[in-house]
Amino acid sequence: MTRELVYTGFMSLDGVVDSPGGTAEGHRSGGWVMDTEFVPEAYSLKAEELADTTALLFGRRSYEAFAPVWRDSDDHAAYKDLPKYVVSAGLSEDSLIEGWGPTTILRSADDVAKLKQADGGAIYIHGSAELARRLADADLIDRYNLLVFPVLLGAGKSLFARSDRDKQPLRLRDSATYANGVTKLVYEVAH
Repeated sequence: MTRELVYTGFMSLDGVVDSPGGTAEGHRSGGWVMDTEFVPEAYSLKAEELADTTALLFGRRSYEAFAPVWRDSDDHAAYKDLPKYVVSAGLSEDSLIEGWGPTTILRSADDVAKLKQADGGAIYIHGSAELARRLADADLIDRYNLLVFPVLLGAGKSLFARSDRDKQPLRLRDSATYANGVTKLVYEVAH
């Protein structure tokens, strides 16, 4: 039995995942999640994830953005003592954020594959679209937990590769729609 690797994130209807809460990266519309009417039940997936998460996995840039904020955030207190993994060829041990629990640097997708073989429960990837694409191309992602927002951005980082690849079937595990137009889609990857 391998550990489940889950990508979780906010996504626009046209597949953009970057800049949901603020500063624009690949487009000029940063903060698009905050521009959507707040309906608490639309975020219930996030509470479910907190209960299921046994480890966190990040790419370097997402780790550097989230770690200093989440370390001191009451909303993310449950993550503080969980094991964290950062996939980066260049990040040094000296660059890790103090006071946010155990953090291990992984250097490759092969290291992630080995982590999945170790004992433990679900590992969640937050942000880290480029890492998620590489891991999906290596057939390491097991599930996608997506909140799809009713907005088209036209540019920005996509979670999914645009290159020609073998078809990857998905099985719908759960879905819901909310009054603000957000749709929850939980897909398992058929390996």
